[in-house]
Amino acid sequence: MPKEKIILGIDPGTTVMGYGLIKVVNNKMYFMQLNELMLKKYSDHYTKLKLIFERTIELIDTYHPDEIAIEAPFFGKNVQSMLKLGRAQGVAMAAGLSREVSITEYSPKKIKMAITGNGNASKEQVAKMLQSVLGLKEIPKNLDATDGLAAAVCHFYNEGKEQSDKGYSGWGSFVKQNEKRIG
Repeated sequence: MPKEKIILGIDPGTTVMGYGLIKVVNNKMYFMQLNELMLKKYSDHYTKLKLIFERTIELIDTYHPDEIAIEAPFFGKNVQSMLKLGRAQGVAMAAGLSREVSITEYSPKKIKMAITGNGNASKEQVAKMLQSVLGLKEIPKNLDATDGLAAAVCHFYNEGKEQSDKGYSGWGSFVKQNEKRIG
């Protein structure tokens, strides 16, 4: 009997949320889908967060992923941008946790390293490598979708390896791994 699972990769953002899905059958990866949720037209941040949550729930309910790989927020100089990205990531994670889907975070550098072998690779280099590895016919104009797909592929490549990035299997494991944040 073939061993199968589906991995949903998410690149959270409050302007564009990129996502991609791969299916793994007998330790071989197959491309399923990549797309993005466009949020530019919404000015209210809370509306954007609601839409991120709803789209993530919709993806989970449609494709039934076994695991979610999510890109951790990039530590930049703009604190407000960082806060907004963290909220976007948080609501996507909450959607997965509410459906009891295992979640693992990966830093942008770790994702780039897993895909291209270079932690400082450009979005274009990551997209081209995914195109080659997964046999994608074309690369989308907006590379947030390929960033989401890259998170899923990174998770596949790192399966069974000791994880330095955090993984959660549900609310209980999240609380246990983040006890210092609580109380």
